[in-house]
Amino acid sequence: MDREFAIDVRGMTKRFGGQTVVDAIDLQVRAGEIYGFLGPNGSGKTTFIRMLCGLLRADAGSGTCLGFDVINESEEIKRQVGYMTQRFSFYEDLSLAENLDFVARMYGVKDRRATVRRSLEDLGLAGRRKQLAGQLSGGWKQRLALAACLLHKPRLLLLDEPTAGVDPKARRDFWEQIHQLAAEGLTFLITTHYMDEAERCHRLAYLSYGKLLAHGTVAEVIAGAGLTTWSVSGPDLLKLAEEIRRRPGVQEAVAFGTTLHVSGDDPEALEAAIAPFRTDRHRWQRIPSGLEDVFIHLMGESKDTFAP
Repeated sequence: MDREFAIDVRGMTKRFGGQTVVDAIDLQVRAGEIYGFLGPNGSGKTTFIRMLCGLLRADAGSGTCLGFDVINESEEIKRQVGYMTQRFSFYEDLSLAENLDFVARMYGVKDRRATVRRSLEDLGLAGRRKQLAGQLSGGWKQRLALAACLLHKPRLLLLDEPTAGVDPKARRDFWEQIHQLAAEGLTFLITTHYMDEAERCHRLAYLSYGKLLAHGTVAEVIAGAGLTTWSVSGPDLLKLAEEIRRRPGVQEAVAFGTTLHVSGDDPEALEAAIAPFRTDRHRWQRIPSGLEDVFIHLMGESKDTFAP
């Protein structure tokens, strides 16, 4: 195993009954990297994260997390990982300081009171230390959860949709904190549904129904899809989308604000498909495919393993 990697695993697999929810995934995340983990609901992202931090035992696979064996040394991994779940999971009738003190006790943090005080100050929570957690807005709850994850000085943070339900300003502030912490050497594996957040990651992977479909930098993922995209503006775009989706060579026709994005992975077939529709009624312009175009395409190409 290369010590350059905080996560270095191969063939990670998890089954529930006869259903494979994580299917032989290989993943390498460099130390100090912000790695985005994307995919539709039910794609296996959370299950994979729980296997990494020792909350679930993999049915197959091998590798290391922070230098420890992911199968046999899960207790060591737990001590050096911070895990932020999708749901706010603190005591709402305790203050911020009391919640953090409780977490510090669980981890056996030395000099507990000073550590809690510094944590509150570092994330701008000191002025709210006596406020009940249940009175916080989504953005402040997010800060509290991040503070709790950092109390025991982990080397890796696993964040599961940490900004769901949080306003844009709080999301931006959160990502600034993430990049600052990464610059100090902390590694992140973050699941998200937001394309703008995916573009903030150093690298990313796309998971669909348990299978890893794409990975790399944003530019590498877009290039790897081999997608050609046209932007269309004009009247009756909904009707146009319905008609054009039936044409061979068109894989996606999706509304983007006041325009329509028409995509396919065979440029010549796509050109032939749209030719009858390129009249003066609509304005057609070939554009670079974006990350969202690629992910919509990947979702359309993947098979739902839970479908009958």
